[in-house]
Amino acid sequence: MEITDHIKSLTVEGQLLATAAQGAGTGAPVPTCPGWQVRDLLRHTGMVHRWATAFVVEGHTSYHPDGGEPELDGPELLDWFREGHGLLVDALAAAPAGLECWTFMPAPSPLAFWARRQAHETTIHRVDAESARGGRLSPLAADHAVDGIDELLRGFHARPKSKVRTEKPRSLRVRATDTDATWTVRLSSEPPQTVRHEAAPEEGSADCELSATAEQLHLMLWNRLPLTAITLTGDPEPARLWCENSGVTWS
Repeated sequence: MEITDHIKSLTVEGQLLATAAQGAGTGAPVPTCPGWQVRDLLRHTGMVHRWATAFVVEGHTSYHPDGGEPELDGPELLDWFREGHGLLVDALAAAPAGLECWTFMPAPSPLAFWARRQAHETTIHRVDAESARGGRLSPLAADHAVDGIDELLRGFHARPKSKVRTEKPRSLRVRATDTDATWTVRLSSEPPQTVRHEAAPEEGSADCELSATAEQLHLMLWNRLPLTAITLTGDPEPARLWCENSGVTWS
């Protein structure tokens, strides 16, 4: 996906998040984030948006702490969230292609990194807001979902911070049935190593295979859908390891 595609996704996903949060009310529990209420979701995501904006606008070339979460609630909190989301969208849209600032995963450029990361960050938390509101989730385009899976498997979990590890080497296949995208994740005592395949790998060449639409896989791998929502074949242990240990941090 191009930078402009990510900015468009960020724009729409943030608007959907705010609408769902308003419909749910800030005191509603968030089923996909146990212990959180919608106010926590808005404070967290709004803080992340402002944190990302600071790197893009101010050009920090090393880690810069976030500004913390506000004590706002109700309509004031929603207004604060919408303002911060708009500032981030505007900052990314106006940023030069040669932007230099800190990032925490490899990317073609810092601008590409922040546009992609914030598009996917906001998408996942949009799902959280819609789960709090209830009803059907807004659809996620397959190409956006595939890119999100790629970022998660080959970005976040390629880092030393990944806790998806096992003393007995195992392999996990992830197959998006509505696209040509397939990944093989090698699990060991080291950070996972993931390969995205150009051609379909042989059937049964991994210990465990997870297959579903790209959207379903994206949400399941981010623990927003249960494992039972997709098709699992082979040894379930690699999938269990993933579900129990795949939570991520930004930096």
